[in-house]
Amino acid sequence: MPEPQLSIAQYFHERTKYHPETLARASRELDWDNQPIPFKEYKIGTTIDLKLYFKNSFPGDPDRTVQERLSWFLFCSYGITAQIQTMGSPMYLRAAPSAGGLYPAELYLISKGTQELPAGLYNYQAKTHSLIRFWDSDVWPGLQKATFWHPALETTKLAIATTAIFYRSAWRYLDRAYRRIFLDTGHLLGNIELAGSINDYRPHPIGGFNDEALNQLLYLDSSQESVVTLIPIADLLDISQNLPPFRTALSSPTKTDYPKIAEGELLSACHQATKIDSDTSGSGGWSKPSEQELPKDKYNFPFCTKVSTKTSAIEWGENLEGLEKTMLKRRSTRGYSGASISLEQLKALLDFTYQAQHYTNQRLERSPDYFDLSLISTFVAVTSVSDLEEGCYYYAPSSQELRQIRFKNLRRELYFLCLGQDLGRDASAVVFHTADLSKAVAKYGDRAYRYLHLDSGHLGQRLNLAAIYTGVGVSGIGGFFDDKVNEAIGIPEDEAVLYITTLGRPRSGY
Repeated sequence: MPEPQLSIAQYFHERTKYHPETLARASRELDWDNQPIPFKEYKIGTTIDLKLYFKNSFPGDPDRTVQERLSWFLFCSYGITAQIQTMGSPMYLRAAPSAGGLYPAELYLISKGTQELPAGLYNYQAKTHSLIRFWDSDVWPGLQKATFWHPALETTKLAIATTAIFYRSAWRYLDRAYRRIFLDTGHLLGNIELAGSINDYRPHPIGGFNDEALNQLLYLDSSQESVVTLIPIADLLDISQNLPPFRTALSSPTKTDYPKIAEGELLSACHQATKIDSDTSGSGGWSKPSEQELPKDKYNFPFCTKVSTKTSAIEWGENLEGLEKTMLKRRSTRGYSGASISLEQLKALLDFTYQAQHYTNQRLERSPDYFDLSLISTFVAVTSVSDLEEGCYYYAPSSQELRQIRFKNLRRELYFLCLGQDLGRDASAVVFHTADLSKAVAKYGDRAYRYLHLDSGHLGQRLNLAAIYTGVGVSGIGGFFDDKVNEAIGIPEDEAVLYITTLGRPRSGY
């Protein structure tokens, strides 16, 4: 009896894996004459200069006006925080990290109509920290219809749409760019979540919507740019907008009947297969969940070493001033010294990433929205953490403990599976986010592939910020020998590796 054909998301994942035998042959010279520009321009529209609202406010100021709150919210989410001079055009760095500095995401603000922002469509111009209003009519009814009447849009007056301009990332990473685009957007969602808390907004991300309807609403050429998430923004200073969390994800069809797809067409084919055009969940599709479900703890071997990760919450300072400043100064570490980080530091990073309920007394959301955290597993390869034995550990979020599943120093393997990057070799610990892809597809269809990478990037960004604040170097890695990771850390072959985050002591000058 023939084996059932993989869904197109599973097929895409298999086809875009890196292998030692083929990676060198697949390498190519970049087409520098057609390097993408990471900024979108509009020929017409009304400009609103958000820099004006920086003059009389500052990070941590609890008395910001609506305009000041919105300005800081957008700046902390995706604003330009540094400029690097190059031989050609300057390279601009933003609050959210992006693979290769390519920044495939665009931010759009959609207003139902407020005193400060008339109804219409706005694009966030990161380069000038401004909004350009390119459509001045009420589009809220169309937004509600495209999201299958999501309850969060009933009382909110603002929403953010994040889109992906595929070529910006595919220029360098080809078909595998699809993974990186959603990881990058996950970083952005992490910033939007935390910047919202700092500025008294509560984002309600939506991952299930009618793709083409939203693309048309924003006047996008969907072959080049497409909506990735839609995020109603509740103003917490307006009691009518203080909403409970709602379901965030809907299913797409599972496509198994398809011909062999040529190299260079995998990204487009996967994106088309993950689209939704109708709500198949029934009238209760957006019913309220009790709380974001953490993954069920596993790898509970009877004789494995277990290390509690319970610890004091990171103190982010008065009015979250420390968090806001960290978001604006965050940089990916480019080199580690190989020296140890402490077990207490590792505990603090895991606590902030997974135990959001410990931070409610600091005005942070106790249950931030993900698409489905129950599908994500986390493993930590330890090479140099004081008071923690070398090896690979499964992180059990509900029990708040590390469970050892491998008993060896993996430094050599980490260097190899991270494509020979020194970051893998010299890190003190390496965090892996993985998922059972077949289980995820069974639950959400091919659209699960989006949700898994968005959630992994979101978790990765919380790791990023906690690491920088506590003095630990951090850098995400989206390029790795997929199957070799499974071998090295000792997890099943059907567990898809989604993202790697390296942690360590920064090397001097890095």
